[in-house]
Amino acid sequence: MKRLLYILLFMMPVALWAQEETVFSVYFEFDKYNLDSKQGDNLVAFVKAIDTTRIETIQIYGYTDDRGKDAYNYKLSNNRAGTIRDALTKKGVKNKIIITIEGKGRILLEEDIDNKSEARSKNRRVDVVVNFKPAPPVKMEPGMYNKVKGDLIVGDRVYLENILFERGSSQLTGKSRLELEKIAKLLKKHKNLNFEIQGHICCTPTFQKEAIDKGTKKRELSINRAKTVYKFFLTKKIEAKRMTYKGYGNTKSLGKGTEYDRRVELVITKI
Repeated sequence: MKRLLYILLFMMPVALWAQEETVFSVYFEFDKYNLDSKQGDNLVAFVKAIDTTRIETIQIYGYTDDRGKDAYNYKLSNNRAGTIRDALTKKGVKNKIIITIEGKGRILLEEDIDNKSEARSKNRRVDVVVNFKPAPPVKMEPGMYNKVKGDLIVGDRVYLENILFERGSSQLTGKSRLELEKIAKLLKKHKNLNFEIQGHICCTPTFQKEAIDKGTKKRELSINRAKTVYKFFLTKKIEAKRMTYKGYGNTKSLGKGTEYDRRVELVITKI
């Protein structure tokens, strides 16, 4: 059977009052719980990509596909979870922050699944749920602002700090819509501002500049988030000729930590 490995880093911008969470998933071959060299390398890349000093807790959950007896599947899923725990601790993650190591056994297939083989391969996995301590407020540097105002100049960036997305999703939450309502009103007030909507992510390995959008199953998360904001502004009568949108993946880190790289920004292009 062809070796399968997927790393899914589901990222979302998080408000200061919401807990930041990242999920890292490793997919195993049928009936296996050992890591090969490629899986090990990607685990190292994951650990290096996150700010380990801000980790509050880690939960590790193992799963199997739907074939086999329950007792065997529970044992296999526990072994998979234990393998990932051991690999993380060898890379410097402290045991005391790993609060859950649990094998949950098999995941049953839904009746209307078309590709059972693919579904089963995605169920043979371990999910590592990493919860982070609250991040300090972003420090605004020259040319970077947290609101739209009339005296912005070309090149200025407006950091949309309260625009929330669910993990791996490009769909706006209700709270994000309320925040964008306020921004849209300011954009209608300052009609001279043209801008690019920029989507950014963090935490993917260096060889993967973009993350997977769980809605489309394609590696296009940052551009889809930027496009979502663009479409929202269109519904609020912001003229299309004033806006462009682009996804930058993980290529434009602010260098302030992962929480600041999960963001959407408006960059002024013309006044």
